[in-house]
Amino acid sequence: MTDAVLEMSSDGGPWVTNVLALEQLADGDVLSIDPNGLINRQYRADSYQNFLLATERCNSNCLMCSQPPKDRDDVPYLMELYRQVIPLIPVSCPELGITGGEPTLLGDAFFELLQLCKTHLPTTELHCLTNGRTFAWRSFAERLGQLELPQLMLGIPLYADHYSLHDYIVQAPGAFNQTVQGLHNLALFNQRIEIRIVLHQLSIPRLVKLVKFIYRNFPFVEHVVLMGLENTGYTPHNINKLWIDPADYIPHLTEAVEFLAMNRMNVSIYNHQLCLLPETLWSFARRSISDWKNVYLPTCEQCSVKDMCGGFFASCTTLHSQHIRPIMAEEPIYETNG
Repeated sequence: MTDAVLEMSSDGGPWVTNVLALEQLADGDVLSIDPNGLINRQYRADSYQNFLLATERCNSNCLMCSQPPKDRDDVPYLMELYRQVIPLIPVSCPELGITGGEPTLLGDAFFELLQLCKTHLPTTELHCLTNGRTFAWRSFAERLGQLELPQLMLGIPLYADHYSLHDYIVQAPGAFNQTVQGLHNLALFNQRIEIRIVLHQLSIPRLVKLVKFIYRNFPFVEHVVLMGLENTGYTPHNINKLWIDPADYIPHLTEAVEFLAMNRMNVSIYNHQLCLLPETLWSFARRSISDWKNVYLPTCEQCSVKDMCGGFFASCTTLHSQHIRPIMAEEPIYETNG
């Protein structure tokens, strides 16, 4: 659809010609049409995984960032876009993501964006991905609390139980202390918090220590997520520092999940295949990969639990565990794999 042409009709109104394909569109989709003819779907009516890209700027530079930041002032354009898009999204929309970059770098516009969602989508669950650092300033966390958005969940990454490793992974000195302070400030103003941990060669050795640190210091968090690596963005450039076959860290993952569950913390596993997990962890595994980049390998077609499995990122088809295999219906229950 990138060859479409925006023209003016004889009555002075805009119209679009030369659209090459309409198969991807569905009734209820919200589209934006750039003067150069680029058509973007801003909301997909047939998907539960819609999101708003708040900005591509970020104050961290994570080694495994899937969408490397861009240093440009995109806020005026994006906010003008969302002032028009959000009122067009059906009020029945079940869930909407807000991502970046780092959304809190919008400053005042961050709160305007949330207020637009509150006004036009009062029952829609909002999930905002943020590094949490801006909330180290109490006034910023307090202002969020004043919005009174109980449907908002903040997904905040924490990659280690001490500052030096976390700061190295996110490539931002002082980030650990800011994130920890931000978490406590958010809790002070009754915000819903999810902590996200990406699993890779750097985070795995201290994973169990990290979840115990979370249990002791952040018992107020609503959800802890343990996430597989996505091989895109910065990850391919840092693959030697990051890659570890998931089958090799299953004992660490198992201990971490069991500790959190035993202590009544809500825990989930994202971006992992069931054939790599002991069956005792299957109930924690979620189909978490966005539908537009979720794929399966040819060998998965034979698997009896494919419909339960989260599959792969499209970017991971050439880099994945060497232990992927189909699970047959008659296969006995097993405890470990690989």
